[in-house]
Amino acid sequence: MLRDFPPEVDASDTPTWRSPRGFLTWLVRGQGSLVALMSLLVVAWQLPNVVSPWLLGRAIDAGMIARDPLATLGWAGLLLVAILLGGVGGILQHTYVVRSWVIAIYEVQKRVGHTTGRLGHLLSRRTPTGEVLSVASSDADSFGATLEVFSRAVGSLLAFLLVCGLMFTTSPSLALVVLVVSPLLLAASTPVLRPLSAAQQAERTQNSELTGLATDIVAGLRILRGIGGEQTFGANYATQSQKVRRLGVRVGTWQGVVEAISVFVSGALLVTLVYLGTHELAAGRLTVGQLISFVGYALYMLWPLQTFFDFAQKWINGLVAAGKTSALLAQRAPWPRRSASVGENPRLVDGASGVVVEPGQFLGIVSADPDASAALVDRLGRYLPSLAGTFDEDNNDDDQLKGRALRRSRAERYARRAARAESDARAAAQPWGVTADGVDLAEVDLASVRERIVVSDTGSMLFAGTLQEAVNPWGRATRTQAEAALVTACAEDVFASLPGGWQGRIDERGRGLSGGQRQRLVLARALVHDPDVLCLVEPTSAVDAHTEARIAPRLAAHRRGRTTVVTTASPLVLHETDAVAWLVDGREVARGTHAELMVRPDYRAVVARGMEGEDD
Repeated sequence: MLRDFPPEVDASDTPTWRSPRGFLTWLVRGQGSLVALMSLLVVAWQLPNVVSPWLLGRAIDAGMIARDPLATLGWAGLLLVAILLGGVGGILQHTYVVRSWVIAIYEVQKRVGHTTGRLGHLLSRRTPTGEVLSVASSDADSFGATLEVFSRAVGSLLAFLLVCGLMFTTSPSLALVVLVVSPLLLAASTPVLRPLSAAQQAERTQNSELTGLATDIVAGLRILRGIGGEQTFGANYATQSQKVRRLGVRVGTWQGVVEAISVFVSGALLVTLVYLGTHELAAGRLTVGQLISFVGYALYMLWPLQTFFDFAQKWINGLVAAGKTSALLAQRAPWPRRSASVGENPRLVDGASGVVVEPGQFLGIVSADPDASAALVDRLGRYLPSLAGTFDEDNNDDDQLKGRALRRSRAERYARRAARAESDARAAAQPWGVTADGVDLAEVDLASVRERIVVSDTGSMLFAGTLQEAVNPWGRATRTQAEAALVTACAEDVFASLPGGWQGRIDERGRGLSGGQRQRLVLARALVHDPDVLCLVEPTSAVDAHTEARIAPRLAAHRRGRTTVVTTASPLVLHETDAVAWLVDGREVARGTHAELMVRPDYRAVVARGMEGEDD
């Protein structure tokens, strides 16, 4: 049943949903034929339970009481056929449920991946990391559960109506009682659904923050150990986890209330039907077989009613997850689509700093303010400036709020995120201020910029996989080219230390490697990509002076004839550049070779700080 997996998912054509309910409706509609099939299979699965009371009653009245063995055998045979059909229906229903569940997870995760790639560096300024991880994991799984319970609820409703039809053929009055009382009993439980939804919403929000906190701690564990901050961050994690635990208890309490109401409602209907059925028998309006059938109907009614309660709980859980997921997937990159493209080996001019990058030049950028150098590289790569502390204001205590205060807090948070998106869109639509061969980068298609101009900074990540996948993730370079990049970055020791060489495994974020090894692998990956313009931000900041002295001439030789911009204060690297641009207050005030600029006291003072490298 999964031979057509994975399905085709056009993640680039993601609609915009007006509400979480609209997202769930879209999700159900996307698997409409499969949901309909699963609903029918639920009816087939429940067929023995639906018709068994009626068949058993007929076997008693027409066979056993009438002492007709053939009639008894015939009704028993029909009961056996119903049981066989129910078994086949149950197997198929479970199979298609698994298929629907897996497809829902796959589709959501693929769309999350596409959204992450589309937004790139903008994602972290709009959505917390923990929330993205929660959407891709727990929320994606909850949508599979929502589709399963939706199809089960539809099938239960059809089975419920079928049972009511059988009851009408026997006792219209009792069937009318079921049709009238059942909706009233279900409506009695609706008051507890709102606090259940609020509790699940608060628990989901705090759980995503806990996930993000755990991610940050793992990513910075080496630094935390170095500064003795493990206990502080561990205490913060413990505090947040206790907050999530308390919210989980609140969610469990309300779920327990819903379950208790479900048991009470089902039991009340069972008692009512048995009571009325015995009085009908005493009045002579029901036979013994019909009374047994009604008792069977009453017992069966427990299942659809409990299914409806289960549907209410999981649908609420799905709405909570849909609110977070739709908010993430509906985000759009601010860059307008353009038809123009960047030509080969472009000449770049940055208007803000006055820096000109000539084709084929190895240009060093030195600034007394490192942020000014980083901002220059961001402009060359067409990256919006980072927003420090973007989500400090989003650290909320929604679990402490209720009613209007809770709704106001959420509305304000979503308004802040919408304001960020609008601000990004305005910044991206304005003239960028950097030209490539005289054309402003704002007038060029972003994909063309990313193809021609590559920025590799200290925040670049290593993903879990083999060394070959880390250095050559695109699979376009030959082994000779990959080995040459590894040698240029002085990363041969990484190759030698991994069992299996190129097929040696690297953990996520390069855990198990030193900071210098990770940085050198990132440099090797950038060299393998071999773009027209390569911008390197502090490429040797985590290596010792001896390793840096080997990397610098190799890097210059490897990129000879290709445009390279490197921001650094290392004299070892600057000595190998064709020219150095000296920035003061973000503007270029001098240009020349490293030796020529060393006569300037201000330049020499900054470069002197880079004369000591850090150990691996």
